[in-house]
Amino acid sequence: MTQPLVRLVVEPAELEKHLGAENLLIVDLCRPETYAQAHVPGAVHLDYAQIVAARPPAMGMLPDAAPLSDVLSSIGMTPDRHVVAYDDEGGGRASRLLWTLDALGHSRYSLLNGGLHAWLNDRHGVSNEPVKKVRSDYTVKFDNKVVADKNYIMKHLRDAGVIIVDTRTPAEYRGETRRAERTGHIPGAVNFDWMNSIDQARSVRLKPADELKRVLTGLGVTPDKEVITYCQTHHRSAHTYIVLKSLGYPRVRGYPGSWSEWGNSPETPIE
Repeated sequence: MTQPLVRLVVEPAELEKHLGAENLLIVDLCRPETYAQAHVPGAVHLDYAQIVAARPPAMGMLPDAAPLSDVLSSIGMTPDRHVVAYDDEGGGRASRLLWTLDALGHSRYSLLNGGLHAWLNDRHGVSNEPVKKVRSDYTVKFDNKVVADKNYIMKHLRDAGVIIVDTRTPAEYRGETRRAERTGHIPGAVNFDWMNSIDQARSVRLKPADELKRVLTGLGVTPDKEVITYCQTHHRSAHTYIVLKSLGYPRVRGYPGSWSEWGNSPETPIE
């Protein structure tokens, strides 16, 4: 495999050096009104709702191949493009796009560390002119190595080689906040609130790798295990998925059904 254009978690200063590079595709997942005011030069806008599919009660599923192919073609996606994604809400939306690309076997991608907040706070140049999208012909082919569905999790609940990470708030994890028919968490899951990986004092960048590794190891989340992340709709947990990838965890899956599916399924066990 060729050397990636930029690292998995890319700093604004590093990305700025590559603006205009051939095969670089910068994708903005901010609100449309934010994009209209200021975005990274050259970035195309993508509506987050276009990369998730609601199949009630599960509200964050992967879209089918045909609509997802159409969406990615609309922004000029090709197999050789390196995608850098960002948003203005801590990286959840951007990370969901990157996890989706991973689910398609497309590994050329990066998360802009700190997103639009860091880009602006570091005083990099912005544009308010919409970027004309050049449509491609991208055909989606799913690679389920990074996807866990309900049946997969049920099968591995007692697997000592698998650890499940609930990235919701402690109140959701403990069942004190109701966002589904049932409350609680998947049996055996450990709680790592996705916000605990974000440094608010550094423009919502990721916290230092050593600090994150220490906290995760303390929860039993170690690189020798397969890690499955979930939240309510695999928005927050997609961010933790990228965090784990950036820390070198080799086997990570995301559960797109998450609690909106598990918590509304009468046959699933809960704690």
